[in-house]
Amino acid sequence: MIRPAKAGDASRIAEMIITNYRVNFYPFFRNDEFYFSELNVVDMAAEYTEGSEELTNTYVYDDGGVIKGIIRVNGTEVVKLYVEPQFQNSGIGAELLGFAVEKFGADNLWALEYNERGIAFYKRHGFELTGEKMMEDEWVPLVKLVRIKQK
Repeated sequence: MIRPAKAGDASRIAEMIITNYRVNFYPFFRNDEFYFSELNVVDMAAEYTEGSEELTNTYVYDDGGVIKGIIRVNGTEVVKLYVEPQFQNSGIGAELLGFAVEKFGADNLWALEYNERGIAFYKRHGFELTGEKMMEDEWVPLVKLVRIKQK
């Protein structure tokens, strides 16, 4: 069910990311201009063109032709992990994260500081907060999580 993303998946990937941004992050930032104008499927889908770094490092959870989740990895860092809201809490995120850990040794990521639900998800799957923080785009507070090495 997990396979490399293809250029033909670009609009679905973009749709899923934008839906998650609007559902999960808009309530914290309330930036109408960004979330409902600048952030759009057409522009984001253009990032996932054939041969692009974004496409090369992205994998999708494909359930019989329905893409329900995506993960993007850069080295050992999980860069993006999103599951369509209607399919959340069904194990898809856990499968995608497990895939990244197994295939790439994924052991670190940055999460939105306000995303308590996401941080709790990563903690349940062997990651812990490091205390390290950074500000992305001058207004997005992120916290770092690393995977606890299993004995």
